[in-house]
Amino acid sequence: MTDIPRIPLRDGTQIPQLGFGIWQVPQDIAGEAVRSALEIGYRMIDGAYLYMNEAGLGEGLCASGVPRDEVFITTKVWNNEQGRAKARASVERSLKTIGVEQLDLVLIHWPVPSQDLYLETWQAFIEMRDEGLMRSIGTSNFNADHLERIIAETGEAPVLNQIELNPELQQPEMRAFHAAHGIVTQAWTPLGNGRSFEAEPIAKAAARTGKSPAQVILRWHIQLGNAVIPRSVKPHRQAKNLDVFDFTLTDAEMADIAGLDVGLRTGPDPSVFKMM
Repeated sequence: MTDIPRIPLRDGTQIPQLGFGIWQVPQDIAGEAVRSALEIGYRMIDGAYLYMNEAGLGEGLCASGVPRDEVFITTKVWNNEQGRAKARASVERSLKTIGVEQLDLVLIHWPVPSQDLYLETWQAFIEMRDEGLMRSIGTSNFNADHLERIIAETGEAPVLNQIELNPELQQPEMRAFHAAHGIVTQAWTPLGNGRSFEAEPIAKAAARTGKSPAQVILRWHIQLGNAVIPRSVKPHRQAKNLDVFDFTLTDAEMADIAGLDVGLRTGPDPSVFKMM
């Protein structure tokens, strides 16, 4: 089984650097996808209430036979469930749906500044963590100003901020902010929907290493120090996504890939996104 590096979190826990994301995995196949991922060697599953497949996550965990304490489980509180009472109800529902007694990490899914509840939600997260509902607390899609506010108001920084990040959207300013505050950067849509697979720096690195473009990009994330959560429901692709720890990109290749950044998002802008 692949030995996946673990990244220390600021609260003393650790997270596998490469995990399995279940965004857009239908509930009826989520259990099998999670089971196969865990059997292949993944030890981190990234879910969310919004994905409507948390029951499948729990089913896959049970079917895999992998002990609960070996698997890092993340979920998220959705936008219309922010606020102290609603956030607590969301976390308690996720615990019950997945079928676990404690979550490893819970994230605020989006800041939604227009409703101005993310600070209250963060305060609720601190309370729930201290009660033991989850081991670690973090954020998703927060910009620097959102992070600065919750840190200033509570004295508590998230252990991790999950943001859209791929070769065409490298977010160097956010990565630098995270590094300065001891926050782990975790990348969603890490392959950028394949848009840079044929870009010259990716293609050349793939040819040199004998790896696929997707593997080159995942390796780029690993060498940047990002945590990363690729998704595939096909076991052979799950295995290929995990097979990125037996080669290294050169400094020149890393620099060439850095030149692909054009600031192009596939998802919404966190400063204005308010879907309920």
